Amino acid sequence: MKKLSIRDLDLEGKRVFIRVDFNVPLNKDGGIQNDTRIRLSLPTIQYALSRGAKVILASHLGRPGGKTNLRMSLRPVSIAIKSAIECPVKMAESCIGSEVVSQSRLMKRGEVLLLENLRFHPGEEANEIGFAQQLANLCDLYVNDAFGTAHRAHASTTGIIPFVGQGAVGFLMEKELLNLGYAITNPKRPYVAILGGSKISGKIEIIERLIELVDVILIGGGMAYTFLKAKGLEVGRSLVESDKVTFARNLLKKSGEQGTLMVLPVDHLVVENLKPGARNRSTLVEQTPEEWIGVDIGPSTCKNFEQKISSAKTIFWNGPLGIFEIVDFSQGTLNIAKAVSESQAMTIVGGGDSIAALSKAGVTEKISHISTGGGASLEFLSGKKLPGLDALSSK
Repeated sequence: MKKLSIRDLDLEGKRVFIRVDFNVPLNKDGGIQNDTRIRLSLPTIQYALSRGAKVILASHLGRPGGKTNLRMSLRPVSIAIKSAIECPVKMAESCIGSEVVSQSRLMKRGEVLLLENLRFHPGEEANEIGFAQQLANLCDLYVNDAFGTAHRAHASTTGIIPFVGQGAVGFLMEKELLNLGYAITNPKRPYVAILGGSKISGKIEIIERLIELVDVILIGGGMAYTFLKAKGLEVGRSLVESDKVTFARNLLKKSGEQGTLMVLPVDHLVVENLKPGARNRSTLVEQTPEEWIGVDIGPSTCKNFEQKISSAKTIFWNGPLGIFEIVDFSQGTLNIAKAVSESQAMTIVGGGDSIAALSKAGVTEKISHISTGGGASLEFLSGKKLPGLDALSSK
Protein backbone atom coordinates (compact mmCIF):
# COMPACT_ATOMS: atom_id res chain seq x y z
CA MET A 1 0.00 0.00 0.00
CA LYS A 2 2.30 2.76 -1.28
CA LYS A 3 0.77 6.16 -0.53
CA LEU A 4 2.02 9.58 -1.51
CA SER A 5 4.09 10.94 1.38
CA ILE A 6 4.68 14.44 2.66
CA ARG A 7 8.29 13.79 1.57
CA ASP A 8 7.07 13.72 -2.04
CA LEU A 9 5.54 17.20 -1.90
CA ASP A 10 7.15 20.55 -2.71
CA LEU A 11 6.14 22.46 0.42
CA GLU A 12 8.06 25.69 -0.10
CA GLY A 13 5.72 28.67 0.27
CA LYS A 14 2.62 26.45 0.14
CA ARG A 15 -0.35 26.48 2.51
CA VAL A 16 -0.36 22.91 3.79
CA PHE A 17 -3.54 21.63 5.42
CA ILE A 18 -2.52 18.91 7.90
CA ARG A 19 -5.37 16.87 9.35
CA VAL A 20 -4.07 15.95 12.80
CA ASP A 21 -5.68 14.09 15.70
CA PHE A 22 -5.67 16.45 18.67
CA ASN A 23 -8.62 14.73 20.32
CA VAL A 24 -6.90 14.87 23.71
CA PRO A 25 -8.51 14.37 27.13
CA LEU A 26 -9.16 17.60 29.06
CA ASN A 27 -9.54 18.00 32.81
CA LYS A 28 -12.30 19.96 34.56
CA ASP A 29 -10.28 23.16 34.29
CA GLY A 30 -9.82 22.75 30.53
CA GLY A 31 -6.19 21.70 30.76
CA ILE A 32 -4.74 18.82 28.75
CA GLN A 33 -4.50 15.59 30.76
CA ASN A 34 -2.44 13.63 28.24
CA ASP A 35 -0.60 15.25 25.32
CA THR A 36 0.58 12.03 23.62
CA ARG A 37 -1.33 12.70 20.40
CA ILE A 38 0.06 16.21 20.16
CA ARG A 39 3.65 15.08 20.72
CA LEU A 40 3.37 12.31 18.14
CA SER A 41 2.16 14.82 15.53
CA LEU A 42 5.12 17.16 15.97
CA PRO A 43 7.57 15.49 13.52
CA THR A 44 5.20 16.09 10.59
CA ILE A 45 4.49 19.67 11.64
CA GLN A 46 8.16 20.47 12.17
CA TYR A 47 9.15 18.88 8.86
CA ALA A 48 6.63 21.03 6.98
CA LEU A 49 7.85 24.17 8.73
CA SER A 50 11.48 23.32 7.98
CA ARG A 51 10.59 23.09 4.29
CA GLY A 52 9.13 26.58 4.22
CA ALA A 53 5.45 25.65 4.45
CA LYS A 54 2.60 27.67 5.86
CA VAL A 55 1.02 25.08 8.13
CA ILE A 56 -2.74 24.88 8.72
CA LEU A 57 -3.67 22.38 11.44
CA ALA A 58 -7.17 20.90 11.62
CA SER A 59 -8.65 18.52 14.18
CA HIS A 60 -11.75 17.64 16.14
CA LEU A 61 -11.99 17.35 19.91
CA GLY A 62 -14.75 15.43 21.63
CA ARG A 63 -18.29 15.07 20.33
CA PRO A 64 -19.90 18.52 20.23
CA GLY A 65 -22.62 17.26 17.86
CA GLY A 66 -22.18 19.86 15.15
CA LYS A 67 -22.58 22.80 17.53
CA THR A 68 -20.13 25.21 19.14
CA ASN A 69 -19.22 24.05 22.64
CA LEU A 70 -16.40 26.07 24.14
CA ARG A 71 -15.58 23.26 26.58
CA MET A 72 -14.35 21.39 23.49
CA SER A 73 -12.43 24.27 21.99
CA LEU A 74 -8.93 23.60 20.68
CA ARG A 75 -7.54 26.67 22.47
CA PRO A 76 -5.74 24.53 25.10
CA VAL A 77 -4.08 22.70 22.21
CA SER A 78 -2.89 25.98 20.69
CA ILE A 79 -1.09 26.74 23.94
CA ALA A 80 0.56 23.31 23.91
CA ILE A 81 1.62 23.73 20.27
CA LYS A 82 3.16 27.15 21.00
CA SER A 83 5.28 25.68 23.78
CA ALA A 84 6.36 22.71 21.65
CA ILE A 85 7.53 24.48 18.49
CA GLU A 86 9.47 27.70 18.17
CA CYS A 87 7.40 29.59 15.62
CA PRO A 88 4.32 31.83 15.49
CA VAL A 89 1.04 29.96 16.16
CA LYS A 90 -2.31 31.64 15.60
CA MET A 91 -5.70 30.29 16.65
CA ALA A 92 -8.61 30.77 14.26
CA GLU A 93 -12.09 31.52 15.58
CA SER A 94 -13.59 28.92 13.24
CA CYS A 95 -12.46 26.44 10.60
CA ILE A 96 -14.39 27.95 7.66
CA GLY A 97 -15.57 31.38 6.58
CA SER A 98 -14.17 34.53 5.03
CA GLU A 99 -12.13 35.51 8.08
CA VAL A 100 -10.31 32.17 8.14
CA VAL A 101 -9.71 32.32 4.39
CA SER A 102 -8.19 35.78 4.87
CA GLN A 103 -5.98 34.48 7.69
CA SER A 104 -4.74 31.63 5.51
CA ARG A 105 -3.87 33.99 2.64
CA LEU A 106 -1.91 36.32 4.91
CA MET A 107 0.23 33.54 6.35
CA LYS A 108 4.01 33.66 5.96
CA ARG A 109 6.47 30.80 5.61
CA GLY A 110 7.11 29.06 8.91
CA GLU A 111 3.81 30.10 10.50
CA VAL A 112 1.10 27.87 11.97
CA LEU A 113 -2.65 28.45 11.94
CA LEU A 114 -4.72 26.14 14.15
CA LEU A 115 -8.35 25.92 13.08
CA GLU A 116 -11.11 25.67 15.66
CA ASN A 117 -12.82 22.31 16.28
CA LEU A 118 -14.00 20.83 12.97
CA ARG A 119 -16.95 19.14 14.65
CA PHE A 120 -18.46 22.47 15.70
CA HIS A 121 -19.96 22.22 12.20
CA PRO A 122 -22.38 19.41 11.20
CA GLY A 123 -20.82 19.33 7.73
CA GLU A 124 -17.66 17.66 9.08
CA GLU A 125 -19.15 14.35 10.18
CA ALA A 126 -21.83 14.46 7.44
CA ASN A 127 -19.02 14.84 4.87
CA GLU A 128 -20.93 17.65 3.18
CA ILE A 129 -19.48 18.72 -0.16
CA GLY A 130 -19.91 22.43 0.58
CA PHE A 131 -18.11 22.18 3.91
CA ALA A 132 -15.28 20.10 2.37
CA GLN A 133 -14.87 22.68 -0.39
CA GLN A 134 -14.62 25.50 2.15
CA LEU A 135 -11.83 23.61 3.94
CA ALA A 136 -10.05 23.10 0.62
CA ASN A 137 -10.23 26.86 -0.08
CA LEU A 138 -7.78 27.37 2.79
CA CYS A 139 -4.89 25.41 1.32
CA ASP A 140 -2.69 24.39 -1.60
CA LEU A 141 -1.72 20.91 -0.34
CA TYR A 142 -3.32 18.28 1.89
CA VAL A 143 -1.65 15.89 4.35
CA ASN A 144 -3.46 13.41 6.60
CA ASP A 145 -1.59 12.55 9.79
CA ALA A 146 -4.67 11.58 11.82
CA PHE A 147 -4.71 7.79 11.82
CA GLY A 148 -7.20 7.89 14.68
CA THR A 149 -9.88 9.21 12.31
CA ALA A 150 -8.87 7.21 9.22
CA HIS A 151 -11.84 4.87 9.69
CA ARG A 152 -14.25 7.81 9.28
CA ALA A 153 -15.41 9.26 5.95
CA HIS A 154 -15.60 12.87 7.09
CA ALA A 155 -15.14 16.12 5.21
CA SER A 156 -11.62 16.67 6.55
CA THR A 157 -10.49 13.08 5.92
CA THR A 158 -12.05 12.24 2.55
CA GLY A 159 -14.30 15.01 1.19
CA ILE A 160 -11.60 17.66 0.98
CA ILE A 161 -9.18 15.67 -1.17
CA PRO A 162 -10.88 15.93 -4.61
CA PHE A 163 -10.99 19.71 -4.23
CA VAL A 164 -7.29 19.94 -3.32
CA GLY A 165 -6.32 17.46 -6.04
CA GLN A 166 -4.25 14.97 -4.07
CA GLY A 167 -3.61 13.82 -0.53
CA ALA A 168 -0.44 12.59 1.18
CA VAL A 169 0.32 10.79 4.44
CA GLY A 170 2.28 12.37 7.27
CA PHE A 171 4.97 10.66 9.32
CA LEU A 172 2.64 9.49 12.08
CA MET A 173 0.26 7.90 9.57
CA GLU A 174 3.25 6.23 7.88
CA LYS A 175 4.45 4.88 11.21
CA GLU A 176 1.01 3.48 12.03
CA LEU A 177 0.77 1.70 8.69
CA LEU A 178 4.29 0.28 9.02
CA ASN A 179 3.81 -1.11 12.54
CA LEU A 180 0.24 -2.33 12.18
CA GLY A 181 1.18 -3.80 8.82
CA TYR A 182 3.91 -5.76 10.59
CA ALA A 183 1.33 -7.10 13.04
CA ILE A 184 -0.68 -8.48 10.11
CA THR A 185 1.85 -9.62 7.54
CA ASN A 186 5.03 -10.70 9.28
CA PRO A 187 4.71 -11.02 13.07
CA LYS A 188 7.24 -12.98 15.09
CA ARG A 189 5.75 -15.76 17.20
CA PRO A 190 4.43 -16.49 19.73
CA TYR A 191 1.98 -13.68 18.97
CA VAL A 192 -0.14 -12.64 21.97
CA ALA A 193 -3.18 -10.35 21.80
CA ILE A 194 -4.58 -8.75 24.95
CA LEU A 195 -8.17 -7.54 24.68
CA GLY A 196 -10.11 -5.66 27.32
CA GLY A 197 -12.84 -3.09 27.56
CA SER A 198 -16.44 -3.37 28.59
CA LYS A 199 -18.18 -5.09 25.69
CA ILE A 200 -17.71 -7.73 23.00
CA SER A 201 -20.09 -5.92 20.67
CA GLY A 202 -17.51 -3.31 19.65
CA LYS A 203 -14.82 -5.90 18.94
CA ILE A 204 -16.61 -8.74 17.16
CA GLU A 205 -14.68 -8.52 13.89
CA ILE A 206 -11.29 -8.00 15.51
CA ILE A 207 -11.76 -11.06 17.75
CA GLU A 208 -12.70 -13.17 14.75
CA ARG A 209 -9.65 -11.91 12.86
CA LEU A 210 -7.26 -12.34 15.79
CA ILE A 211 -8.31 -15.96 16.25
CA GLU A 212 -6.90 -16.55 12.75
CA LEU A 213 -3.87 -14.30 13.23
CA VAL A 214 -2.41 -14.82 16.72
CA ASP A 215 -1.38 -17.72 18.95
CA VAL A 216 -2.85 -16.56 22.27
CA ILE A 217 -5.69 -14.17 23.17
CA LEU A 218 -5.88 -12.89 26.75
CA ILE A 219 -9.39 -11.63 27.58
CA GLY A 220 -10.08 -9.23 30.45
CA GLY A 221 -12.30 -6.31 31.32
CA GLY A 222 -16.08 -6.37 31.27
CA MET A 223 -16.13 -8.32 28.01
CA ALA A 224 -14.63 -11.36 29.78
CA TYR A 225 -17.88 -11.97 31.65
CA THR A 226 -19.84 -12.69 28.49
CA PHE A 227 -17.26 -15.36 27.63
CA LEU A 228 -17.37 -16.76 31.16
CA LYS A 229 -21.16 -16.88 30.98
CA ALA A 230 -20.82 -18.70 27.66
CA LYS A 231 -18.77 -21.36 29.47
CA GLY A 232 -21.62 -21.86 31.93
CA LEU A 233 -20.16 -19.91 34.85
CA GLU A 234 -22.25 -17.67 37.08
CA VAL A 235 -20.73 -14.20 37.42
CA GLY A 236 -23.09 -12.42 39.81
CA ARG A 237 -24.13 -8.98 38.62
CA SER A 238 -21.01 -8.52 36.47
CA LEU A 239 -21.50 -7.03 33.02
CA VAL A 240 -22.85 -9.63 30.59
CA GLU A 241 -24.15 -8.98 27.08
CA SER A 242 -26.94 -11.53 27.06
CA ASP A 243 -27.47 -11.23 23.31
CA LYS A 244 -23.78 -12.04 22.69
CA VAL A 245 -23.45 -15.17 24.85
CA THR A 246 -24.07 -17.54 21.93
CA PHE A 247 -21.65 -15.56 19.81
CA ALA A 248 -19.02 -15.79 22.55
CA ARG A 249 -19.58 -19.54 22.77
CA ASN A 250 -19.00 -19.81 19.01
CA LEU A 251 -15.80 -17.79 19.31
CA LEU A 252 -14.51 -20.13 22.01
CA LYS A 253 -15.30 -23.06 19.75
CA LYS A 254 -13.63 -21.41 16.75
CA SER A 255 -10.48 -20.63 18.74
CA GLY A 256 -10.25 -24.28 19.78
CA GLU A 257 -10.64 -25.48 16.20
CA GLN A 258 -8.07 -22.93 15.00
CA GLY A 259 -5.56 -23.93 17.69
CA THR A 260 -5.57 -20.43 19.17
CA LEU A 261 -5.45 -20.38 22.96
CA MET A 262 -8.07 -18.08 24.47
CA VAL A 263 -7.28 -17.36 28.13
CA LEU A 264 -10.02 -16.06 30.45
CA PRO A 265 -9.78 -14.81 34.05
CA VAL A 266 -9.70 -17.48 36.76
CA ASP A 267 -10.09 -14.98 39.61
CA HIS A 268 -11.15 -11.37 39.95
CA LEU A 269 -11.81 -8.47 42.29
CA VAL A 270 -15.50 -8.17 43.10
CA VAL A 271 -17.47 -5.43 44.84
CA GLU A 272 -20.86 -5.32 46.51
CA ASN A 273 -21.76 -2.24 44.47
CA LEU A 274 -20.01 0.50 42.51
CA LYS A 275 -20.40 3.18 45.17
CA PRO A 276 -17.28 4.66 46.82
CA GLY A 277 -16.17 2.65 49.84
CA ALA A 278 -18.16 -0.47 48.92
CA ARG A 279 -16.91 -3.79 50.25
CA ASN A 280 -14.61 -5.68 47.89
CA ARG A 281 -12.61 -8.88 47.83
CA SER A 282 -10.73 -11.21 45.48
CA THR A 283 -12.39 -14.50 44.63
CA LEU A 284 -12.25 -17.31 42.11
CA VAL A 285 -14.57 -16.68 39.20
CA GLU A 286 -16.65 -19.79 39.95
CA GLN A 287 -17.12 -18.56 43.52
CA THR A 288 -18.49 -15.14 42.57
CA PRO A 289 -21.11 -14.04 45.14
CA GLU A 290 -24.56 -13.88 43.57
CA GLU A 291 -25.11 -10.13 43.90
CA TRP A 292 -21.51 -8.91 43.53
CA ILE A 293 -19.85 -7.28 40.51
CA GLY A 294 -16.50 -8.11 38.91
CA VAL A 295 -14.36 -4.99 38.45
CA ASP A 296 -10.75 -6.16 37.84
CA ILE A 297 -8.71 -9.26 37.11
CA GLY A 298 -7.30 -11.05 40.17
CA PRO A 299 -3.72 -11.94 41.17
CA SER A 300 -3.77 -15.48 39.72
CA THR A 301 -5.11 -14.17 36.42
CA CYS A 302 -2.37 -11.52 36.39
CA LYS A 303 0.27 -14.24 36.82
CA ASN A 304 -1.28 -16.35 34.05
CA PHE A 305 -1.35 -13.36 31.70
CA GLU A 306 2.18 -12.26 32.63
CA GLN A 307 3.56 -15.73 31.83
CA LYS A 308 2.05 -15.61 28.33
CA ILE A 309 3.30 -12.07 27.83
CA SER A 310 6.87 -12.87 28.92
CA SER A 311 7.23 -15.59 26.28
CA ALA A 312 5.71 -13.57 23.42
CA LYS A 313 7.62 -12.20 20.44
CA THR A 314 4.77 -9.94 19.25
CA ILE A 315 2.13 -8.33 21.48
CA PHE A 316 -0.97 -6.33 20.57
CA TRP A 317 -2.96 -4.77 23.42
CA ASN A 318 -6.25 -2.87 23.26
CA GLY A 319 -8.53 -2.16 26.21
CA PRO A 320 -8.29 -2.03 30.02
CA LEU A 321 -8.64 -5.20 32.07
CA GLY A 322 -10.86 -3.67 34.75
CA ILE A 323 -12.71 -0.46 35.54
CA PHE A 324 -9.41 1.33 35.13
CA GLU A 325 -10.70 4.87 35.68
CA ILE A 326 -11.41 3.99 39.34
CA VAL A 327 -8.08 3.77 41.18
CA ASP A 328 -9.10 0.84 43.39
CA PHE A 329 -9.96 -1.22 40.31
CA SER A 330 -6.93 -0.36 38.16
CA GLN A 331 -4.25 -2.66 39.57
CA GLY A 332 -4.74 -5.49 37.07
CA THR A 333 -4.44 -3.12 34.11
CA LEU A 334 -1.34 -1.49 35.59
CA ASN A 335 0.27 -4.90 36.21
CA ILE A 336 -0.29 -5.87 32.60
CA ALA A 337 1.07 -2.52 31.41
CA LYS A 338 4.30 -3.20 33.30
CA ALA A 339 4.48 -6.79 32.01
CA VAL A 340 4.07 -5.63 28.41
CA SER A 341 6.73 -2.96 28.87
CA GLU A 342 9.21 -5.49 30.28
CA SER A 343 8.68 -7.93 27.42
CA GLN A 344 11.36 -8.36 24.76
CA ALA A 345 8.61 -8.59 22.14
CA MET A 346 7.53 -6.12 19.47
CA THR A 347 4.77 -4.35 21.43
CA ILE A 348 1.84 -2.45 19.92
CA VAL A 349 -0.65 -0.71 22.20
CA GLY A 350 -3.81 1.12 21.13
CA GLY A 351 -6.87 2.61 22.78
CA GLY A 352 -7.11 5.60 25.12
CA ASP A 353 -7.37 3.67 28.38
CA SER A 354 -4.50 1.34 27.51
CA ILE A 355 -2.29 4.31 26.61
CA ALA A 356 -3.35 6.05 29.82
CA ALA A 357 -2.38 2.92 31.76
CA LEU A 358 1.09 2.99 30.22
CA SER A 359 1.45 6.62 31.21
CA LYS A 360 0.22 5.99 34.75
CA ALA A 361 2.61 3.06 35.11
CA GLY A 362 5.46 5.21 33.79
CA VAL A 363 6.36 2.80 31.00
CA THR A 364 5.22 4.61 27.84
CA GLU A 365 8.76 4.96 26.47
CA LYS A 366 9.32 1.20 26.68
CA ILE A 367 6.60 0.35 24.14
CA SER A 368 7.62 -0.32 20.53
CA HIS A 369 4.61 1.42 19.01
CA ILE A 370 1.72 3.33 20.56
CA SER A 371 -1.17 3.51 18.12
CA THR A 372 -3.11 6.77 18.23
CA GLY A 373 -6.09 5.09 16.60
CA GLY A 374 -8.14 2.88 18.90
CA GLY A 375 -11.05 2.14 16.57
CA ALA A 376 -8.96 2.69 13.45
CA SER A 377 -6.28 0.23 14.53
CA LEU A 378 -8.92 -2.40 15.32
CA GLU A 379 -10.58 -1.95 11.94
CA PHE A 380 -7.21 -2.03 10.15
CA LEU A 381 -6.23 -5.28 11.88
CA SER A 382 -9.69 -6.67 11.11
CA GLY A 383 -8.96 -6.23 7.42
CA LYS A 384 -11.47 -3.42 6.90
CA LYS A 385 -10.83 -0.61 4.45
CA LEU A 386 -10.19 2.75 6.08
CA PRO A 387 -11.90 5.56 4.09
CA GLY A 388 -9.40 8.20 5.21
CA LEU A 389 -6.54 6.03 3.97
CA ASP A 390 -8.16 4.91 0.73
CA ALA A 391 -8.89 8.53 -0.22
CA LEU A 392 -5.20 9.45 -0.21
CA SER A 393 -3.16 9.42 -3.40
CA SER A 394 -1.11 6.38 -4.34
CA LYS A 395 2.44 6.55 -5.62
